[in-house]
Amino acid sequence: MFTDLNVFHMAHAMAVHAGQRQSVIAQNLANADTPGYRARDIEPFAQLVAKHGSSAGMRANRPGHLNAPAGEFAGWPVHTPEAPADPNKNTVSLEQEILKSVEVKRQHDRALAIYKSSLSILRTSIGRG
Repeated sequence: MFTDLNVFHMAHAMAVHAGQRQSVIAQNLANADTPGYRARDIEPFAQLVAKHGSSAGMRANRPGHLNAPAGEFAGWPVHTPEAPADPNKNTVSLEQEILKSVEVKRQHDRALAIYKSSLSILRTSIGRG
C-alpha cells in the first residue's frame, strides 16, 4: 500500500540535486583564482523537473551504477554558462557563487522539510502519530 510514494522520491531527488550542485559551486569557489577556469553549474531543480518531468528515467549516480562505464558519471547535467571573463580568462564570480550557494542550502532545507512532513503524515495515517 505504501511502497512507492512519489513525494519521498521527489524529496530525495531534490536533496541529492542540492548536494551535487553545492559540490559544483564549491569547485567554482576553490578555483576562483585559477587562470582559464570556466565556472560550471547544474540547472536549478525546478527547471530540470519542468523540463524532464518527475519521471525522467533512471540515471547512474556513481561509476558502475546502473551499468554505467567505470569513470563515467551520468548524474545531473553540468554545464558551463556564458559569463564575462577576467583578464586571466577566469569566469568565476564570487558574488554569484555565494548567492547560488545560499539558494542551494535553502533547497536542501526545503527537501528535508518535505520529507519530514510527509513522514509525519504517513505515520499519522497508519496510527503511529
